[in-house]
Amino acid sequence: MNRKAIIFGIKGLKLNYEEIEFLKKSKPWGIILFSRNVKNLLQLRNLTSSIKKIFNDQNYPILIDQEGGRVSRLNKIFDLSMFPQYYFGNLYKKNFKNFKNYYKIYINGVSDLIKSAGININTAPVLDVLRKKTHKIIGNRSFSEDPKIVSAIGDLCIELYSKNKIATVVKHIPGHGLSLLDSHSHLPTVVEKKNNLIKNDFKTFKKCKSFFAMTAHVIYKKYDFHNTATHSNIIINDVIRKHIGFDGLIITDDISMKALKYSLPINTIKALNAGCNIILHCNGNIKEMHTLSNIVPQIDKFIEKKTSQFYNFLR
Repeated sequence: MNRKAIIFGIKGLKLNYEEIEFLKKSKPWGIILFSRNVKNLLQLRNLTSSIKKIFNDQNYPILIDQEGGRVSRLNKIFDLSMFPQYYFGNLYKKNFKNFKNYYKIYINGVSDLIKSAGININTAPVLDVLRKKTHKIIGNRSFSEDPKIVSAIGDLCIELYSKNKIATVVKHIPGHGLSLLDSHSHLPTVVEKKNNLIKNDFKTFKKCKSFFAMTAHVIYKKYDFHNTATHSNIIINDVIRKHIGFDGLIITDDISMKALKYSLPINTIKALNAGCNIILHCNGNIKEMHTLSNIVPQIDKFIEKKTSQFYNFLR
């Protein structure tokens, strides 16, 4: 499989000539779409079809952030902003029977919309545990303050999407809930004791059956004083791989976020050296994309194996 270990965003509602030529040459592992790429369902279908045509691959990985609530990239087609994850966490506590019925209807509806648009990976669910001081960048994107509820709904979310042949990306592994800052613009640092992290934040990711996970750009000082999870060999290997037991592909959160303090090339190299499998670059800046394409290697045997499993799942 001739792919590079990176996912790129694109700029607009359709591919421009420069993007087409770049994608043909660089062959990224996948493409991620945002609100800027969506006008209506027909346009979106045409866009995803044009991406797949470049690679002559109907199963080519195309991702989107469709959590519900504030992170709903498909609102121009169908507005799902009134359904943040916390809405379903509350319903779970108040009326479990209604929760199971409504959540299944919701996920099936989102799956139909995503599939009809030609997308096969949803970067959900968020498995971060909500705290009193959790930064609003997470806020009601979390299911609950209770890790047991977060874990239970997260597992159901993955199961329901899987039944609809939509792969998921759990985030932000190993847990963003204790962050007091927005990692888009600042570097969050968590000083919580290991025991509390294990009992709460890390617990929600254990045994989840998602194909993919997205890292948190967060420093966990009790594990690694200097590096964010994305750049930490200790977090990637000791926490995510060994303790949590996640055996799927680890995707970085957006490599251009300000929480990562080095240059874009160094941030990328450090993430790969730490054990991240795939780099995520979202902003569609073609100059940056060229730079990263020259740095990121071809996918290795592990990524190829997991990608093959993902393709078999789609059949």
